[in-house]
Amino acid sequence: MSRYLYGYLFFLFAEMVKYMDRSEQKQKKSGLSESFIIGVIAIVFLVVGYQTALFVHQAAVTKIAAGRDEPDTVYVFRDLPPEDNEGAGGQAVAALPKTERRNAQHAPRAEAVRNNLPRRKVESFRFDPNTVSVEDLCRLGFSPKQAQSIDNYRKKGGRFRRRSDFAKSYVVSDSIYRRLEPYVDIPLVDLNTADSAAFDALPGIGGWFASKMIAHRRLLGGYSYKEQLMDIYNFSKEKYDGLSDLVTISPENVTPYPLWSLPADSLRKHPYIKDYETARAIVLFRENSSKEDWTVGSLASAGILDEESAARLSLCILCH
Repeated sequence: MSRYLYGYLFFLFAEMVKYMDRSEQKQKKSGLSESFIIGVIAIVFLVVGYQTALFVHQAAVTKIAAGRDEPDTVYVFRDLPPEDNEGAGGQAVAALPKTERRNAQHAPRAEAVRNNLPRRKVESFRFDPNTVSVEDLCRLGFSPKQAQSIDNYRKKGGRFRRRSDFAKSYVVSDSIYRRLEPYVDIPLVDLNTADSAAFDALPGIGGWFASKMIAHRRLLGGYSYKEQLMDIYNFSKEKYDGLSDLVTISPENVTPYPLWSLPADSLRKHPYIKDYETARAIVLFRENSSKEDWTVGSLASAGILDEESAARLSLCILCH
């Protein structure tokens, strides 16, 4: 109950005391009965009680309305059936958590109030959950408390890498996510424009691999295809598979590698050429052949590039 209502009640009580004093004096003069005075006081208390009941009811309705979009309950099961808890050779293995999302249960009267209340107007528009403002989250249908919770998660270093990460947030209910899923727009990391911080934020990368990704990009003259990440030492296929859907190479950000114009000192730095002898052989080949023969296949046929290096270099975007 607000302090204003307490003040109002105190004011009414003080006025009733004054009224009773005046009434006692008037009764002596006018002969008003004691029952009349008690009736007046009872009516005053009924009015105050009615107003208080309205206030409490409105507060309860407001609370139910504010909690209408609270997230579904998440149940975690750690005990899997025996047939699902065996590894190779029938040996028991540690059970992995299994989650199931269900609608939270509410009292029937609360559900009735909730269903009869008019819903606030919500909007649907494209947004990046990593950068969208608290105000826009409210426009998307989140309560102010939910929107602030998402913002607090981001301020603590949390990041939504995929749509599924946003769906798993405990303040994002299934119903809201189903509506917003087509509008979740998380930009991919461009391998040719991203800085080390963007690479560091990718799953399984960290500072060491981020610096190696930058260095490898410099040696290549720019990434031509995503699989070139696996050229980096210890960059396994498992690591690549864990982030391949989060990175991209935009055509407008690709700089064709000038294989047919660079001097040998520059060519030898390319990861698929590697040494000065190979680089010098490429220069001699282009000086003694027509432009029509300037292909990676011709370099392989001439024995200048080995089969593996030629296969990798042929996938790169080159310029004449």
